[in-house]
Amino acid sequence: MAHWLYKSEPSVWSWDQQVAQGDKGTFWSGVRNHVAKQNLMAMKKGEKGFFYHSNEGKAIVGIVEVIKEYYPDHTDESGKFGMVDIKAVKPFKRPVTLEEIKAEPRLKDMILVNNSRLSVQPVTAEEWALICKMGGL
Repeated sequence: MAHWLYKSEPSVWSWDQQVAQGDKGTFWSGVRNHVAKQNLMAMKKGEKGFFYHSNEGKAIVGIVEVIKEYYPDHTDESGKFGMVDIKAVKPFKRPVTLEEIKAEPRLKDMILVNNSRLSVQPVTAEEWALICKMGGL
């Protein structure tokens, strides 16, 4: 199973809003980058991802799960992009900040560190385990 990271500005869509959707979850729309699109297309139902607050907070705050695989994004007028549905699984006991991630030598190759603009990105098994530990899980 692969692991992922989803970035969202809390003022647009926050962890609390994601949690409020319960088990029905919600769609992850608005991706307009072809690399991020390929990442969405690769996602399988049941795979987990980090929920990252970007711009405001800059921290991983919880874990989400893919509940519906890639399908057309109704917000894309061009018809080129798609989305997946995700649901909140659990919050981190404490957020893991971008500053902490950048300070951890074992995370120096993480995409979040090297390509911070990519809105949906893969996370390696090693990165996943370390960040979960840092977040108290």
